Amino acid sequence: MKTTFASVLGLGLMCVAIGAGAAKDELQAIFNGKDLTGWKVPAENPWWKVVEGVLVGENDEKLKGNVLYTEKSYTDVIFETEVRWSGEIDSGIYLRKAKAPARGEVQVQIGISRSLKKDMTCSLYIHGKYPDYAQAKNTEKLLKANDWNTMRVQAIGPKYTLWLNGEKVMECEDPAFPNAGPIGVQIHGGLKMKVEFRNMKVKDLGEGADKK
Repeated sequence: MKTTFASVLGLGLMCVAIGAGAAKDELQAIFNGKDLTGWKVPAENPWWKVVEGVLVGENDEKLKGNVLYTEKSYTDVIFETEVRWSGEIDSGIYLRKAKAPARGEVQVQIGISRSLKKDMTCSLYIHGKYPDYAQAKNTEKLLKANDWNTMRVQAIGPKYTLWLNGEKVMECEDPAFPNAGPIGVQIHGGLKMKVEFRNMKVKDLGEGADKK
């Protein structure tokens, strides 16, 4: 096979493009697997602990819940984590804040919705409900029971995209939550539950990372 300057140049440009794409999507760890450095830990903390590289969340004896937030806040962002649970749980991932504080934050559901009594994993809970346009599809085919599931959340401008185990399951737009907010993981109150997170990573795509 004859090698030409053009073919070598083309191959080199292709490698550069692939490398640039990989670098563009590079995520940084926000959980070190050893302790809760970088997270706003409650003064009294019966909910969260680190066990063999895994963030473990459980209710306290009174079944009170808690949300563990990062110290940093983000606007446009990609967040990825592996999450594992068994049985009926109601957990979630929080990000961004609304223009009007009363409208709260964006929540990505994990597990069973206590209001709807069905699994709404990867759907957005916003405006006090699960709007039809923000509900995930085909998650029942992708979820791995009692095993690690990879969730990827991307928020750019008003657009939200969710992937579960590598498959896109939700895409929608909602302009009501443009403000920077910390990333949070939730233990819902009112029922005995346990949820585990590992390999928690983020890529800041906006200007919110330095805001407290």
